Amino acid sequence: MTEQKPLIVFTPSGKRGRFARGTTVLAAARALGVDVDSVCGGRAICGRCQVIHAVGQFSKHGITSEAASATPRNEVEDRYDRLRGLAPARRLSCQMKIEGDLVIDVPAESQVHRQVVRKSAEVRDIAMDPATRACFITVEEPDMHKPSSDLERVLAALEAQWGIAGATADLPVLAALQKTLRKGNWQVTCAVNTRSGGAPRITALWPGFHDRLLGLAIDVGSTTIAAHLTSLSDGAVLASAGMMNPQIRFGEDLMSRVSYVMMNPGGEREMTSAVREALNRLAAEVAKEADVPLTDIVEVTLVGNPVMHHLFLGLDPTELGGAPFALATGLAKTLPARELDLALAPGALAYVLPCIAGHVGADTAGVVLSEAPHDSDDLMLVVDVGTNAEIVLGNRKRLLACSSPTGPAFEGAQISSGQRAAPGAIERVRINADTLEPRFKVIGSDLWSDEPGFEEAVAATGVTGICGSGIIEVVAEMFLAGIINQDGLVDGAMAARNPRIEADGRTFRYVLREGAPRITVTQNDIRAIQLAKAALYAGVRLLMDRLGVDQVERIRLAGAFGSHIDVKYAMVLGLIPDCALAQVRSAGNAAGTGARIALLNAAARDEIERVVRKIEKIETAVEPKFQQHFVEAMALPHKTAVFSELAKVVTLPAPKAMTPTDEGGGERRRRRR
Repeated sequence: MTEQKPLIVFTPSGKRGRFARGTTVLAAARALGVDVDSVCGGRAICGRCQVIHAVGQFSKHGITSEAASATPRNEVEDRYDRLRGLAPARRLSCQMKIEGDLVIDVPAESQVHRQVVRKSAEVRDIAMDPATRACFITVEEPDMHKPSSDLERVLAALEAQWGIAGATADLPVLAALQKTLRKGNWQVTCAVNTRSGGAPRITALWPGFHDRLLGLAIDVGSTTIAAHLTSLSDGAVLASAGMMNPQIRFGEDLMSRVSYVMMNPGGEREMTSAVREALNRLAAEVAKEADVPLTDIVEVTLVGNPVMHHLFLGLDPTELGGAPFALATGLAKTLPARELDLALAPGALAYVLPCIAGHVGADTAGVVLSEAPHDSDDLMLVVDVGTNAEIVLGNRKRLLACSSPTGPAFEGAQISSGQRAAPGAIERVRINADTLEPRFKVIGSDLWSDEPGFEEAVAATGVTGICGSGIIEVVAEMFLAGIINQDGLVDGAMAARNPRIEADGRTFRYVLREGAPRITVTQNDIRAIQLAKAALYAGVRLLMDRLGVDQVERIRLAGAFGSHIDVKYAMVLGLIPDCALAQVRSAGNAAGTGARIALLNAAARDEIERVVRKIEKIETAVEPKFQQHFVEAMALPHKTAVFSELAKVVTLPAPKAMTPTDEGGGERRRRRR
């Protein structure tokens, strides 16, 4: 009777199988599809295939795993321990051989698809499954009796040693192939992308063993560009950098840049060149910070709004400047990074996430991938707040999306004392409802303006203006303190209580800070915020109408602005609909996080491409109810909507009517008694 082969069980996967004595644990793991990492191909060089031999009786698995069920540590493992360290309980699975029934535990750091947990408990973890992997191979040396090219022998080695068949390599990779092979004494590491939309592709080569593969996740915003240098081995962010988008010199907002293209032949090429130069500068900056060569960056993922998307791809955005806002392409695209003029690894690939519609871009696709409303049972509202708010509403059953033109007020533009978020800008404001006296914080200092040492703390930067989050808070606080009414009008009668309310022509303003510069909030500033927030709310309301709902259950605010505003004040203004405040939070740079997910998990690319195809696009410009929703949303927080959840945590002032009187050349408004 034939002796039964030993049984091996892998945990935590629970996969099991019988193998002949003398089979390596790594070979058994590969045969069963167990998640064990290895870059060196079982040569005990990388050390990533470490496992733990569990000894004892395992009734759950129905076997007894004994110490003698596997070969003891060998000289190769001892050498690895001396050189790089190997914990006493750990074994290299490529060296450990099966001798009897055994249970093998695969620790998280040895799993290819290990989890990288985001800090926020609310967002999904990133399962490591990159499109590009490192493969260490030994290549047969050339032989006069076996005529074949170096590339053919590299491809044969990839197939024989890694099971990767039919790989290809572009000319920039081939240019260095022969020198790399000979420098590595016929042992090289290949970076192989298996999700490029065709045959596996060799994107880089290094002599000898090389296990550092890096990727770059980039969010190209209309105002700022952010880049995250990320390890494709463990998902760690090695360096991050951001910079102002140099296209700002062609126009502050998207439509002004499209206008520049329309009015200046070749303008799109200028802006494409500018943004690509910026991407190269950011790549060089993060590589320098992490002390790695640019040639270790083998893959890039990019997100951006439709105009940015077209410009970094080198496409003319003119059609996005008017109805019907047609995209040249909204499909996801994989292409050589060199076609975007990016100086990285010779064959590095770029993956561009799909756009959703003419004004809802790849950045929103990144936000969807990050926040996963399509996996939610609750009705989730996701808003990427910027000069053009991009809005997604729904759950796993149905998703809708639209954009709404909020303008640049939320970024401090069109505000009399407004500025971009920078050291010295007021970002937090509180107003005493009894005295109407303000206190505030500025970027760069943790002290409030009424605390000892504040002036010394801000001496270097000064107090220079008010940024987007600051203008949101001061307008909301003015409303809660009764300085403005529900229609956003400054009550001139309040000047009798505090001289900070002062005449400003035919209206009134509130003096937030005396000094140089003098920082005030004018009636026009308040109106600009009302117009912006009403546009955003109207877009949200249109989606709610289409779904037939009056309440949302969760809200996520994304984008640089969305990550810095206090959600309570956003709701006080009516920027977002009523919702339990505990269910409203910032998603941070969710677009950038989505780019990172796509970089680290190839299956996520299929997921977002599938989800985007199912999202229903609503065009606000042609919706007849948009104007009605917009007018009603001009009031604080809203003319007709009930904010019952907000009322549980904030005492909203009663409606207040005001009548104008002429006093001292200004139009005073006072309470009607």
